[in-house]
Formats: sequence, C-alpha cells, structure tokens
Amino acid sequence: MEISSKENTHFFSNTTILPVDRSSFKSESSASKEKQSCCGGIKVFLGALSFVYFAKALSGSYLKSTITQIERRFDIPSSLVGVIDGSFEIGNLLIIILVSYFGAKLHRPRIIGAGCLIMSAGTFLIAMPQFFMGRYRYERFPSTINSTVSISPCLQDKSQTPLSALEKSQAKINAGCEKEAGSSMWIYVLLGNLLRGIGETPIQPLGITYIDDYAVEENAALYIGCVQTVAIIGPIFGFLLGSLCAKLYVDIGFVDLDSVTITHKDVQWVGAWWLGYLIAGVISILAGIPFWFLPKHLPKPEGRKDSSSSSEQSKFITEDNKEPHKPYQQQVKIAEMAKGKSLEFLSWLVNFLPSLKNLFGNPVYLLYLCASIIQFNSLIGMVTYKPKYIEQQYGQTSSKTNFVIGLINIPAVAFGIFSGGLIMKKFRIDVLGAAKLSLGSSFFGYLLLLSLFAMGCENSDVAGLTVSYHGTKRTTDYEQALFSECNSGCLCSKDDWDPICGEDGVTYISACLAGCQASNGSGKNTVFFNCSCVGTLELPSRRSSAVVGPCQKGNECPKKFLYFLVISVVTSYTLSVGGTPGYILLLRCIKPHLKSFALGIYTLAIRVLAGIPAPVYFGVAIDTTCLKWASKRCGGRGACRLYDSSALRYVYLGLTLVLGMVSIFFSVAVLWVLRKRSSPQDETLSANGERSTCGTKSRKDNFVSSDHLIQTTYWPEKETRL
Repeated sequence: MEISSKENTHFFSNTTILPVDRSSFKSESSASKEKQSCCGGIKVFLGALSFVYFAKALSGSYLKSTITQIERRFDIPSSLVGVIDGSFEIGNLLIIILVSYFGAKLHRPRIIGAGCLIMSAGTFLIAMPQFFMGRYRYERFPSTINSTVSISPCLQDKSQTPLSALEKSQAKINAGCEKEAGSSMWIYVLLGNLLRGIGETPIQPLGITYIDDYAVEENAALYIGCVQTVAIIGPIFGFLLGSLCAKLYVDIGFVDLDSVTITHKDVQWVGAWWLGYLIAGVISILAGIPFWFLPKHLPKPEGRKDSSSSSEQSKFITEDNKEPHKPYQQQVKIAEMAKGKSLEFLSWLVNFLPSLKNLFGNPVYLLYLCASIIQFNSLIGMVTYKPKYIEQQYGQTSSKTNFVIGLINIPAVAFGIFSGGLIMKKFRIDVLGAAKLSLGSSFFGYLLLLSLFAMGCENSDVAGLTVSYHGTKRTTDYEQALFSECNSGCLCSKDDWDPICGEDGVTYISACLAGCQASNGSGKNTVFFNCSCVGTLELPSRRSSAVVGPCQKGNECPKKFLYFLVISVVTSYTLSVGGTPGYILLLRCIKPHLKSFALGIYTLAIRVLAGIPAPVYFGVAIDTTCLKWASKRCGGRGACRLYDSSALRYVYLGLTLVLGMVSIFFSVAVLWVLRKRSSPQDETLSANGERSTCGTKSRKDNFVSSDHLIQTTYWPEKETRL
C-alpha cells in the first residue's frame, strides 16, 4: 500500500503534493479484522451452544425413555412419574426470572458454563438410588426359579408345600417389608431432576439472545435453526442410549445374570436405567468447559453497530419507540447511582414491573404466549408418555420402543425444525409470513394426528380382565372375575402378576389362576401342564398347557404398528416446521432491551403452565385406564401391569388433540392481530432485514399529545406494526 501511495504522490507532484491518509487504510484493515473476529467468535459460540443443547436434550430425552423403567423399579403409578418429570420445570421456575433479567448484564457464557456443572450434578444424583437400595425383586412362582423343590402351581392344600419353602417365602415377605423404605428413594430421582432443571435454566434465554445480538441479521434465523436442529439430535442418541440400557438387566454387575429368570420382553423387566444417567452427566461436564473461555461481548456486525435493533425490529416497533422514555431513563439513573447490592436489587424491582407491564401490553406477545402454553401442554404430555403408549398399545418392548422413537421419529423432528429455518431464509419470509407458517404447520400436524385413532390395537385376551374364563367380554368387577369354577380349588392370590400364555391364545395372570397342576423345566423354559382353565371352550384335553410370559397381540397389530410409525413421522415433521418461525415471531415482536426478559418470561410460562402440570394430569388420565395394579409387599398400590388398550388410546390421543386444537385458535388470533396492524401500503419487512419501500398510512391517532402518551399503555398504533 505504501509503494502504491508513493507512486500516486509522484504522479501528481508536478503541481501539488497531496498528503496520503493512512488512517483510512488502517480503518479498513481494522474493520476487516473485526469482521473476521466477529464471525469467528459467533461461530465458536454457536458450536459450543449447539453441544450444550445436545447434552441437555440427551439427558432430557433419556429421562423420557426411562419412564416405564423408573415406574417399575420404584413401583409407582404414572401420576407420580409425571411429578418426577415435572420437577425439571420446577427447577427452572426457581431461578428463571433472575437469570433472564440479570443474565444479559452479566457474563452470559460463564453463566451457561456454571449451569452445565449444576446440570451434570443433578444427572448424577438421579442415578444414585441404584447404589443404595436393594436388588430388584420381581414376582415369580417358585417352580420357575432354578430349584430342586417341585411345587404344584395350584396349591389345593398348604400341606403340599414343603415347610421349608413356606418359611423361606414368608421370610422373603418380611424382609421385603423391612426394606420397603427403599421404594421412597424415587425422591432422589425427583431432586436430581429438579437440580438438572436449575442448571439448564440459563442455556436457552441467554444463549439465543447472545446469538441474536452478535450474529449478522440475515443469518440469525439460520443459526437458531441450526442450534435447535442439533438439540433434536440429542434425543436421537438419548433414546438410542435408552434402548441399549433397557436390554441390560437393572442389576447388571451386581448379580449373576444366569440367575435372572425373565427376559427384556417380560412386563416385569427393568433395564439398567441408571447407567445412561452416568453417561449423560459426563457429557454435560464436557459441554460446559468451552464457555469458561468465551468473551462477555463480541464485536457487533458492521450493519448493526449504529442500531440497537434489527432493521425489521426497528420498523416493527416504530410507534412503540416514540413513547416517552422518561420513566425508563429515571430507572437507569437509579441503577447507575446504586453502589451497593441492596440498591441494585431495589433498582431491579423498580425496573421489573414496568418491563413486565410492557410485555403483557403487547397483544402479539400475549396471544402467542397463550398459544404456545397450550400447544406445549399437548406436546409435552404426548412425548412423555409416548414410549408407554407404544408398549401398551402395540405390545412392544421398552428397548424396541426407544429404538424406534430415536431412529425414526426424532430425525423427522430435527429435519422439520431445520426446514423451518431454511424456509425463513430462502423465501425471506416476513413476520406475518412466519405467523402463517407456524399456524399452518400446527393445523395440518394435528389433522394428521386425528388419523391415529384408527391405528390402535384391541385388548389382548386376558382371562378375568378383558375376557371371562368362558370366552366372553368382561362385564363384572375384575377382582371378582379373576376367580372361576376352574380355579376354585386353588389357593390363589388376586394380587399376583406372573402371566402365562395358554395354548388357547389367552393370557392368564398366574399359573395358579390358570388352574395348572404340574410344571416341567425351570426358569425361562418352564412349561405348565394340566391347567384346568386353559382350553375350557374347545378341545380341553389338548389345550391344557401354558408357557411363561403373556401372549402376543393379534395378527393385525404389527401391521397397525407400521401404519402408526409412518403417520407419526409425518406428523412430527409437520408440527416441527413451525418451530423456528415461532421463535422469529417472538423475537421480532418485542423491544430490543427486553429480549432476554421476554424470552425468560416465555420460558417461565411454558415451564409453569405446561412443563409441570402436563405430565401430571396426563399421568392421572392414563392411570384411569389401568385394569390390573401391582400390589406392594406390605400393602398399597404399585405400578400398573395392564392397561385397557381402547381406553388408553382415546385418553392419550384425545387429550393431545383437544389441547392442540385450542392452541390453534390462539394462533389464529395472533395472525388476525398482525394482519390488522399491517396494510398493503405498509413496508414489507423480511426476517433477514431486507425491505421494499412503499407508502405508509398516516393516521390521525399518531398526532397525540405527550400527556396522552404517558397515560395510555396501549393503543392500536402504539404496538409493533409491520
């Protein structure tokens, strides 16, 4: 550059020597370096945030995959499992407002890093009960355990049972009562999930706003779409990890696996649910390390240095920015004068209520918040109990269910979210278009969900529960229907759950209730003979044997399961397309200095009004469809062993669909408000900041006195306009 400048100087030296302004070259060089630093910094943060999203999504999805395992291990109903699942949101609730409001003023990357450490500690705590409670005990008739003592399943007289065997059985019951307190260790799972929720709190509001502040405006939507896409990859590995652990016995490494008499296909099987939490905890620690080395601020892109908001956002809230800022300026002065912690907290209180009033005075934000709350109620409840639904409705194992969800369903969600961000960027969709895209994806997604009602399986034939011992449908109370003339001579308990499959294709709750008089073999290969209740309708002499384990569902069920998977994948993709447009709509309908606070309030509302109650009332509703409850050794109701398939289908899908349709009505209201505020003469604003200038309507309402502006909190022209 210096050589070329000297040549230029000599070229004009005949008359005048012109001075060379080297500052312009320096400014160009510094601007180029600053641009490279900005691009590099935001990409490093984007990669680190994506990995954190992956880690938190993996641990969260793994919890969903272990719902049935935890339910069986601690012998608790679905409603209580819902409380455990909702404790994550309670953890968010405890600090979300403080993190969202103060987080923007502090070192955001380091706050995220500290959150990762807390999240990993909670994940480790969830796995701790496995190391402190006794070994898992499942119900099995003595003849199916490897033993030299031969006992008839149908005990016509206690004298048939050796005294030592009875004493041994009674001793086990007494020991079980003494260790019954171990079942309360599910509280540690709840506390661990609560701590995990506290650690996850700063990731979303601080991470998303950090990207939106320092990314090039036209790339913001794509970056957010990338983060959310990586976040969906986490559940893929989470459910696959759940599938792997579900095949491993719960006490692997603690007991001899050859002594286990059940398989992973048995309804009493519990996998190594604790193992995945140890892996997820280590990943969370690794994910938090990069944030301790990232800067508090990044250089803003060249096009956004002189503006506090994006081009679209400044236009979107043009009228709102004209409101008097005297109260806010006074609050800033108070904050600047505050020297101690008490004055800072007082300043926060002074700022908090006006900011909250400003947010809820925005009808677009308020209506979108209501739509999101109801839709997340639908989605959270559906996702939480989807593994249980597949297991009970289609007779699939926990391992296969988690594998299918992780390998087929979750990628469709990831592709849908990424597609939404790509569509926003490629077609330069404005805020009004984002609202339309979000509404359309919800409408068609729930419309597809309606077809799943026809993809259910009928109840399995279980003697005394779904069918009588005479082959007719059950009409009486199940406890009374469990006993019949064929097993009247047996001393059976209605609380037992050790299902066997008769040659007649009917499942019997236990060999005793099937009236079996003899058995051959041991463990998993036990075969029962001379079962008086098996084959009572036809060919009784040839159909009197049974094998360990329940009978499989009907022949049509596997085919319906395939149809369910196809429709579920399409539905998941359709619903996910509206994810990124919804985020853009949320970010563009609020003032720049309230972005972190608005996202925090949004997250808080989702946690409190959707994340906490949805798993609980979905679990309560699902519990109403239970046909057979387990009984604890010392009395009390345990986990559900068998559900009414038809009732479960209508409750699970019906509740999901009703909530989804209500959310659509609020989405329509959002679109109506946005259309009301826009007109063909207004400027068309795109999500990437480009605009086509047109005439703007002038209204008499704009020419109002300043006194009226101070008194009025909302009017049609005040809020964001397109």
